[in-house]
Amino acid sequence: ISKGPGNSKSAKSTVVSSGPPVYLDLVYIPNHSNSKNVDVDFFKRVRSFYYVVSGNNSAAEEPSRAVLDSLLEGKAQWESNMQVTLIPTHDSEVMKEWYQETHEKQQDLNIMVLASSSTVVMQDESFPACKIEL
Repeated sequence: ISKGPGNSKSAKSTVVSSGPPVYLDLVYIPNHSNSKNVDVDFFKRVRSFYYVVSGNNSAAEEPSRAVLDSLLEGKAQWESNMQVTLIPTHDSEVMKEWYQETHEKQQDLNIMVLASSSTVVMQDESFPACKIEL
């Protein structure tokens, strides 16, 4: 969600304006789940059954631990306890540590993290994949 007309370089591309929450089935967390673009307010307003968490660059802090923590904090403020599923695109150390350290809180908030154990093989390349049924 953009704020203001055009593509201003000074405005965040994911600034979420005030108002009622938006409910979606599937959300790709923008910019490789970088904390410069996504915060607690994002998760308070953009509510989804599934969030795709991309990023496999620890040097750039992607995915960001702060973004994953923001999901927990934002979801804790939802009125309902609908199930949320996180779909990581890579098996990163950040995701593993966050999962282990916050597992109990995830359970309390009805958040499930899918393992990236499935692989698709196409011609000469293979990559992790996940099937989602809506």
